[in-house]
Amino acid sequence: MSNYQHILVAADFSKEFDSVMAKAMELQKLYKARLTLIHVVEYTGAMYTGEIPLPEDLDLDQRLAKQAETKLQAMIEQHNLTNAGFQVEIGTPKREIVRVAEELKADLIVLGSHGRHGLQLLLGSTANGVLHQATCDVLAIRVESS
Repeated sequence: MSNYQHILVAADFSKEFDSVMAKAMELQKLYKARLTLIHVVEYTGAMYTGEIPLPEDLDLDQRLAKQAETKLQAMIEQHNLTNAGFQVEIGTPKREIVRVAEELKADLIVLGSHGRHGLQLLLGSTANGVLHQATCDVLAIRVESS
């Protein structure tokens, strides 16, 4: 196992994320590594396919990103992570996580995996996409779906 210097943790704010965060903090302490939390707000324009256009001033993505920043900051304070930073991106989660990991020169990505299989896996999971696209190590923590 490598001596990790910078760990990127993909935060999704689910209740199952606690186990992912616990493992990331354990590794951060073990390696005395820098920790960065990332949350990706999935671009809402790509999800909306209705006939009625969304008002331009809605700015939903930006509001969701602002909320995510507040949640990440609270998480850092709650866990007393003095050597941690955070980033919020808007886009496709697997692409943004891999891109930010490369930009930050992270050598480990930690994220949750729901253990999907069959059709769910074929439709694409974030963990699977990150695992196959990342140039650094990836640790997928199995979490139970509620």
